[in-house]
Amino acid sequence: MIDFVHPALLFTLGALPIPFLNGSIRKVYLLLIPALAILAVITMQPGSYGATQIIGQEILIAKVDKLSIVFATVFTIMALIGTVYALHLPRPGQHVAAFVYVGSALGVVFAGDYLTLYLFWEGMAFASAYLVFAQGGRPAISAGFRYLMVHVTGGVVLLGGIILHGVATGSLLFGPIGSDTNPATYLILAGFLLNAAVPPLNAWLTDAYPEATVTGAVFMSAFTTKTAVYVLARAFPGTELLVWLGTAMALYGVIYAVLENDCRRLLAYHIVSQVGYMVAGVGIGTEMSVNGAASHAFAHILYKALLFMGAGAVIHVTGRRKLTELGGLYKTMPLTVALYMIGAFAISAFPFFSGFVTKSMVVAAAGQDHRALVVLVLTMASSGTFLHTGLKLPYYMFFGPDRKLEAREPPRNMLVAMGMAAVLCIAIGVFPQPLYALLPYPVDFEPYTGLHVTESLGLLMFTALGFVLFLRALDPENTISLDTDWFYRKGARLFMWLAKKPLARYEQAVSNVSESAALPFLHGAARAGQRIDLTGVDAVVNGVGRSILRGGGVLRRLQTGVVTHYALAMIVGVVAATVVFAVVWR
Repeated sequence: MIDFVHPALLFTLGALPIPFLNGSIRKVYLLLIPALAILAVITMQPGSYGATQIIGQEILIAKVDKLSIVFATVFTIMALIGTVYALHLPRPGQHVAAFVYVGSALGVVFAGDYLTLYLFWEGMAFASAYLVFAQGGRPAISAGFRYLMVHVTGGVVLLGGIILHGVATGSLLFGPIGSDTNPATYLILAGFLLNAAVPPLNAWLTDAYPEATVTGAVFMSAFTTKTAVYVLARAFPGTELLVWLGTAMALYGVIYAVLENDCRRLLAYHIVSQVGYMVAGVGIGTEMSVNGAASHAFAHILYKALLFMGAGAVIHVTGRRKLTELGGLYKTMPLTVALYMIGAFAISAFPFFSGFVTKSMVVAAAGQDHRALVVLVLTMASSGTFLHTGLKLPYYMFFGPDRKLEAREPPRNMLVAMGMAAVLCIAIGVFPQPLYALLPYPVDFEPYTGLHVTESLGLLMFTALGFVLFLRALDPENTISLDTDWFYRKGARLFMWLAKKPLARYEQAVSNVSESAALPFLHGAARAGQRIDLTGVDAVVNGVGRSILRGGGVLRRLQTGVVTHYALAMIVGVVAATVVFAVVWR
């Protein structure tokens, strides 16, 4: 009997035949891969697999324990739901990218060393970027380039930390780093925090997710930030900084959601908020808080995917995503409304829905650790989540002023996928014990106490009362809110100015000198019969001069997004040189 089949291989290798399959055969095949992956996860045995040596370093392809299994379980379940949701797509590109994305996320979850983790980490970035580019149009292409710029830069920062960590410890095995305060620790932590969308490193998420394809956004909502939570729980449990970063995240996302008119951007800000609970739980570092972070990640993947699927269904049938352009859809999309509201109740932590039995574990852990301020802020954020995701967004999207939009229910496969996620949101809320049994530590927590249920319902009902009383003040406005993405948007403009003005002029001057002075001198020296053979040098200089001339023209023709990407290459070069210098200097 095989104890371990790496589910990452099932997805990454399974993506290869997809373009060659058509019709019903492709659909069956697409469903078969995640089904096999779920089977592989539930039958695998704890242990270490794929140990080998590379350049004198121990490499461990897979390490299986309860923490990795709980994340792998929900990742494979989500892969199946997302695949069902995307079955209607006629072209294979998004299916291939989604499978590589899921496989890379699973590779991170099982990585036993930093080299394996890094390779899969970068695989996630490029595969998920395709899901943005596939939408087409200038906004999506620009957002895709910014997404890549941020993630590849974060990957280089992570790589620098990995190299320094390997030099300092002599090992690349992935595990708890401890409380060492050295450059390696800070660089690795920064790389992880970027993928977790911790402010001010969060704007890539709310910039890119609303521009992705309808099905691509569903996959993106599930994997990148949750793999970051996993690696934080693996490497930095009990880190005090994470408590306050996570607490700030929870409130930050809710506040920005107030300003949003784009339905998917609003949901994206609530990803930031909900991941804040998980980051804070990892930072507290107790058994209950780590269990709470892992269980909340499990529940969040399902209900957030359901919310994105509901919003995506509206976009699919109406072509509109701004709340100021939507309304009255409850008449023509009743099933979508009902399924969306199950996700809304789950994220709002209503009793008998999944968020109630997971989010409360993090809050209870903060209370047990005597962190009154953390409890207060997380409770406030929970109220804000219900206000915007459970009340404001569905009201203006489904029940608000009727815009007389021609709409209908989305394709059947999209409804089936939403139904699968909805059933799990309710099942986890009613029967939390199977999820609790998966968690890394024994669970000593009872969510359904009279006090907890009463407190939660009281908070939710007063929030609903406030929504009714101040409804007009919450009317969405057709505005755009800028986040910390402002800095790299402005940075891209600055780079364009440098490329078009000083840099292009400098290149022109160099090429003029090459053509008018250097090349004639070399030709004259060659004709004068110098003994030194300068033919090769002549050819090189001549070629360089012409290349510079051509390069100046090409550079001026590049579009903003592409130039931004080349700016990233410059940043990567500088960071890589710095890392190499640090290693050599050490």
